[in-house]
Amino acid sequence: MRATQQSAWGGTGTMALVEVAEPVPVFGEVLVRVMAAGVNPVDVYTRRGRAYNQVLDLPFVNGWDVAGEEMFGGRAGLEALECLRPGGVLVSGQAAWTPGLHERAADLGVRAVDYLVDPDGAGLGALAELVADGRLKVHVDAVFPLAEAAAAHDRVAEGHTTGKVVLAVGEHA
Repeated sequence: MRATQQSAWGGTGTMALVEVAEPVPVFGEVLVRVMAAGVNPVDVYTRRGRAYNQVLDLPFVNGWDVAGEEMFGGRAGLEALECLRPGGVLVSGQAAWTPGLHERAADLGVRAVDYLVDPDGAGLGALAELVADGRLKVHVDAVFPLAEAAAAHDRVAEGHTTGKVVLAVGEHA
């Protein structure tokens, strides 16, 4: 997968677009297919070595604030059940359609709980009305393709953004 990776603390020249292996989530983590990522002041501070540098090993993949599709589930969901103590609970958006997950959880003396978005037509209609009336606006300051992550960092480092600075990833770039 493509990612921006940082090899040293410092300026945007320490960042590079690279191919890295897809991570394998461990217990307590989820794998997300990232579609967009926000660039925030904490990303700039971290890049410069002024935040989180005591806990991150170089090189590392930049980014904290992501939007995408949860990929945790299937075999990983079944394996996660094995990590729970008796009476434990696995909460996963994939639990609703991972074959055998609820049955395996019961065999192990644990629970698997799913969550799904329940469409709220009235609520969505109210939001659409606010947008149509101009009373609700989502402000995105700038959108950059992932390959221009350094430029997005520079934009945030200027300190004059109003709204989100977004990296578009994959087909959304």
